[in-house]
Amino acid sequence: MTGAQVLLMIYVPAIFMASVLGGWLPRRFRMTHTRTQLVMSLVAGLMLGVAFFHLIPHAVLADAADVDFAMAWVMAGLVFMLSLLRLFHFHQHDFADPSESCDHAPANGHSHEHAHDHGHAGPPGGSFTWLGLLLGLSIHTVVDGIALGAIMRADPELNAGLLGFGVFLAILLHKPLDALSIETVLAAAGHSARQRHWINLGFSLLCPLVAVLFWYFMALTPLDGRVLAAALAFSAGAFICIALGDLLPEIQFHSHDRGKLTLLFLLGIALAWAIGAVEPAHGL
Repeated sequence: MTGAQVLLMIYVPAIFMASVLGGWLPRRFRMTHTRTQLVMSLVAGLMLGVAFFHLIPHAVLADAADVDFAMAWVMAGLVFMLSLLRLFHFHQHDFADPSESCDHAPANGHSHEHAHDHGHAGPPGGSFTWLGLLLGLSIHTVVDGIALGAIMRADPELNAGLLGFGVFLAILLHKPLDALSIETVLAAAGHSARQRHWINLGFSLLCPLVAVLFWYFMALTPLDGRVLAAALAFSAGAFICIALGDLLPEIQFHSHDRGKLTLLFLLGIALAWAIGAVEPAHGL
């Protein structure tokens, strides 16, 4: 068994448990508005850093330094994820008590409600809302799985370092937010605790399952170099879109905790860069 396979066997159950935990949290622990915003800032910076410091370099090197090919797929991933966000409107990361957020002054003349125009003023409960949310986040998590499976294929004979740790950490921290969103919307739609439990389990299994399947798919395909490069670059574009088009717009109108939010965003980028010290070098 290679080192990459061992790491994948560690990453996959950890992501599954993090997602299950995200769906369980609203039943036992109240994620306040401020806590959610701080986590989102950190995750946005981390995902942005992982895209630029890890996924794109691996994509270029996987296809013999064909930068044009890699960047075309980066753009494809970004446009795909943006279209997904527009189609399903799965901006559902913050369902904190509105009374908490009203204590803070808006920034730059924007009302706090402006940040909630996308459906955040409370957990919507319509059938299309939860189905659209679930479908949108499921496609999103498939891309996450592809990203993890692809990065672990970048050096399948790994002998040293924590290959894919940056991608793993970005998914690990972001997946509970997605599961929490699904749990909250399902509860608002009147679904029983049992139904929510099984839906959360299915959603939590999706990313690990795709990661493992993509890993084995890449072992069988004769187009290994170009397919791997395309998958890595596409995932990078998706990560960039999630960070800049999904997470950051939800916090940009807040004057409260501006220093903390900015610091955590920069910390996420710095963390992504520092992870390079424990990952294998992007060598040819």
